[in-house]
Amino acid sequence: MSENSTNSKMHYEVTYADLPLHCPTPDMSQWNSHPKVFLPIEKTGEAKCPYCGAEYTLKDFDPSQSGH
Repeated sequence: MSENSTNSKMHYEVTYADLPLHCPTPDMSQWNSHPKVFLPIEKTGEAKCPYCGAEYTLKDFDPSQSGH
């Protein structure tokens, strides 16, 4: 996720290597961000942050790995 180094994007693609997913992510600027919130993306392959509205897509989503 190194290409996601700012908080200016509204859509992010993540992989299973990025789980557990939380917003803001480790690559985002922390000093001006909202509190960390964990996002359940494993079951559907999509999640939306309730604080900032950023949308996340699990680009290597596999429903059989929902318990990953």
